[in-house]
Amino acid sequence: MKRPLFLVLCVALLAGAAGACSDDDDITGGGNAPASHTVNEDGVRHLPGLQDPETNCTACHGADLRGGDNGEPSCFSCHGQEWP
Repeated sequence: MKRPLFLVLCVALLAGAAGACSDDDDITGGGNAPASHTVNEDGVRHLPGLQDPETNCTACHGADLRGGDNGEPSCFSCHGQEWP
């Protein structure tokens, strides 16, 4: 009797974990973006002013936009080498 209950609990736990990973508000590549990143550009959250990254993005993403000191991603990881 304990084995079926254990299996049911395992399935419920796995289903709950899978549901937690599929958040409709999460935008690909921006799940960890700060709340100030409110612009959805091709499914990734950006800070308003993304059209001028040398002015608006360097404070966090680094002067060369190749990633910040606190784990902020390189802009080139999505935008490619020919950007900006």
